[in-house]
This record gives sequence, structure tokens and C-alpha cells, in this order.
Amino acid sequence: MRRFVLSAIGLAITTLTVLAPTAATAQESGHRMAVVDVAYIFKNNEGIKSQVKEVEDNLKAFDAELQDKRNELKSAAEKLKTFTVGSPDYTAQEERVASMESKLRLDMARKRKELADREAKIYYDNYQHIAAGVKILAQHYKINLVLRYNSEDMDLEKGESVIRGVMKNIVYHDESLDMTPGVMQYLDKVLVAGNKGNASR
Repeated sequence: MRRFVLSAIGLAITTLTVLAPTAATAQESGHRMAVVDVAYIFKNNEGIKSQVKEVEDNLKAFDAELQDKRNELKSAAEKLKTFTVGSPDYTAQEERVASMESKLRLDMARKRKELADREAKIYYDNYQHIAAGVKILAQHYKINLVLRYNSEDMDLEKGESVIRGVMKNIVYHDESLDMTPGVMQYLDKVLVAGNKGNASR
């Protein structure tokens, strides 16, 4: 695992050097800042996307399972109409329907919480990886401030996109200060190393 992380660090630093050849010049001239697009990384990193997709697929499978249980509940409720109100059969079926409905609600709440917790953990863990990658690259290039920015272009057809664009904290930055590609490379390697570590357990 350590070897993979060290090679990830080396690759990320090499990548940043190739993609940002003016970084050293910027450092020499006193610029000690860089930017990173965290949202872009979360949206485009294949490792993160596959983790999120796994949760989404699990949710879809559960929704299909739920549909079957809803149909079963609907059938039980329809059957209730065939009994005389107040009869022992009606009372027994009514209790069965109430029990099925209660269990269905409980199962739904539990599963959705479980999946929400899993998704939150994906974002938490990967943010820690991103922060670690940023720190390694920043220390290597003697950068003492890394700002988060949003590289998304404004889309006039989408109001939310325009609002996000107007609210950007960084209006302009030199492309050579963007360490996003280097962090993406670092993250790719760390996630591969993590997967190999999990597979060997």
C-alpha cells in the first residue's frame, strides 16, 4: 500500500510538472498560491464515479424490490375488501396489511439511511484523499495557500449555473496555478492502491 501511495505522489508531481511548466517560475517570482477544482474532481474521477454508481445501483435494485413489496401490499389490501367488515377473517387480514405496511416503511427508511451513509462516507473518504494530494503537491512546490475554485462555465440557459458563476470566489487565475490535474492523478493511484489492498484482505 505504501509503495502505491509513494508512486502516486511521484506520478502526481510529475504530471503537475508537465502540465504546469511555469509553476517553478511562479514560485521564484514570489507567487505561493494555487487553485484546485474539488467539484470537478468529484464529478469526473473514475474511481469516485464507480463508487457512487455502486450505491446508485444498489438503490435501484432496492427500489425494484420495493415495487414487488408494494404490489404484495396492494394485493393484500384488495383481498381485505373481499371479507365482511368486523369478521375474524377481515380483522386478521387488516392486521396483516397494517403489519406489511409498517414493515415496508421501516425497511425503506433503514435502507435509504444506509445508502445515504454510504454515499456520505464516499465523499468524506475521497475528500480526505484530495486534501492529502493537495498537501503533497503544495509542499513539493512550496505553495502555502491553495484555494478552491469552480471551473464550470456559466450557461445562460440555466439560471443556477449563472448564479454559481457570479458567486465564484476566484474571477481569474493563471492556468499554471491549477493543480487539479495533478490531484486527479494522485487520486487515481491512491484509489487503485486502496482497491488492491481491499482485494487482498
